[in-house]
Amino acid sequence: MAEERTTPLRPRDPRKLGEYELLGRLGEGGMGTVYLARSPAGTLVAVKMVRADLAHDDEFRRRFRSEVERVRQVPPFCTAEVLDADPGHEHPYLVVEYVDGPSLAEVVDERGPLTSANLHSVAIGVATALTAIHGAGIIHRDLKPRNVLLAPGSPKVIDFGIARAMESSGAHTATDQLVGTVAYMAPERFGEDSSAVLTPAADVFAWGSVVAYAGSGRTPFQAGSPPATAARILTQPPDLSGLSGPLRDLVAHALEKDPADRPTARELLDLLVTGPHRSAPAAAALAHQPGLRVAAEEAQAATGYHSARQLTAVAAPAELVGYAEDSIVTQAVTEIGYLEDSIVTQPVPGSTPSPFTRDPHPRRPWVLPVAIILLLLVVTGVGGAIAAAWPGSSAKVIGQNGVDEPPLLQDALTQPRLWHPSADKQERASCSFRNALVVRRETKGVFRCRGPADAEPDNLQAEVGVRLLTRDSCAAIYLRYRDLKGYQVRVCERNVYVSTHKSADIEVLKTFPLDDTPIGVDGPPTRITVTVDGSTLEVLRDGELVGTVSVTDKDIRGGKVGLGIYNEQYTYATGPYEVAFTDIKIWPVKR
Repeated sequence: MAEERTTPLRPRDPRKLGEYELLGRLGEGGMGTVYLARSPAGTLVAVKMVRADLAHDDEFRRRFRSEVERVRQVPPFCTAEVLDADPGHEHPYLVVEYVDGPSLAEVVDERGPLTSANLHSVAIGVATALTAIHGAGIIHRDLKPRNVLLAPGSPKVIDFGIARAMESSGAHTATDQLVGTVAYMAPERFGEDSSAVLTPAADVFAWGSVVAYAGSGRTPFQAGSPPATAARILTQPPDLSGLSGPLRDLVAHALEKDPADRPTARELLDLLVTGPHRSAPAAAALAHQPGLRVAAEEAQAATGYHSARQLTAVAAPAELVGYAEDSIVTQAVTEIGYLEDSIVTQPVPGSTPSPFTRDPHPRRPWVLPVAIILLLLVVTGVGGAIAAAWPGSSAKVIGQNGVDEPPLLQDALTQPRLWHPSADKQERASCSFRNALVVRRETKGVFRCRGPADAEPDNLQAEVGVRLLTRDSCAAIYLRYRDLKGYQVRVCERNVYVSTHKSADIEVLKTFPLDDTPIGVDGPPTRITVTVDGSTLEVLRDGELVGTVSVTDKDIRGGKVGLGIYNEQYTYATGPYEVAFTDIKIWPVKR
């Protein structure tokens, strides 16, 4: 069943890493690729391989080695166990337990909120995992439903491991470098004080949001946009409808605005398992999942009591993490949580059944709404950083997220099929195939390849792999393009632009800087997903939101999806410019 959750290896993928035989791809993120692999003993494992440009960075290797040592100290209590690593390999890699199960996000999206016993199972399992993680001196930083896998035996928390390259600590994460998923982020993470040290209390807040989502199908501070969500997190009480009894009270306690008022992960676990919050559903969850009961008991036995403040002081010896202008900065807890470009270990949705029982009367799954980023950005003070951190796609798409219907259009772009080679001597531009659709232009300007003539819906989602082959080159994706008019999404090394394109006139509607996570030149493909739904256009990079733009031009209606090339906005380079596209898929938006 595990192989069904993978995609095939690509020609440039290795077939072995160390002693591990690679079987297929499980996922891909900004820091590398995750493979399903087989150990010499025949056990299936997940192998995370660092991408090539980071592998040659000595500073990154030093941090990778240090962080691997830290995460190996996390006991496997409801976490994906770290099994092996080779930071010194030509392609540094980390080996973790393969968890063959759907994510909490998938289960809630497909079946609705969890039943009471299953909800308590998740609450106990995630609290157990946080107890283990915090006990090793680590802060997760991006706990969310997608990072909770519902494995047989007990839930498993993943992606608490390797930080993005060159980021030393949360003390150096300014508002324009905000990391995480807004709906599950604690209020203190939106503050203006960039020198504030993040504490484990932020993970406890995320625990409360995850449990509320699992029990109701929506986040407790749900709003129409990421900044509006942040504003509610900062100023409004949580909406906990769908929860009841002692668990509701405990979730409310975890969602306190002041981190000092929240319980620790260990306190959460004690209250759920042995305290007055151990309700009949909690007892049922422990009785029916012996693996969960054992993990909770072992986590309690292995960790002593520490408050959130005490953990910062005693969890680990201080280590050098960076420099202030004229002094060495040390910090007791190294923040090694899942970050925007850390490796994604979530398996591809497949047919493995959930260990949870199905609610015979499921409520309608909550679908994340389309939102336009408004002037509320100024009010919340987090600006484009929140948009850049927002991971969810706003539109429900046929063929995505486990829905079995095929894409409306699909082309590997490795040879002429739906797209065709073309050239224009006057424009000094061409589209050709070299195991990808390669678009080249010798001078500045735009050029669009000849694509399919099929009629396409106004509201759709297009996903395509993008590679930038030369400096200052930008991949251009066209939407609703007809009669020389349409919307253009220009994907460049350091910026993504959304524009209108009418004849020769290109007007930028919104610029989304990629800040400290640029797209590498001549690197592996970056997966770009563009959704246009009504008057909203949304761009994602490797599953994480880049930004959302209002598209209301009355002259642009209907049309095709196109692929082409353009150059960076203010480049002085004279060319040539070259990009490549692979594996395009298009789905109609299911409204």
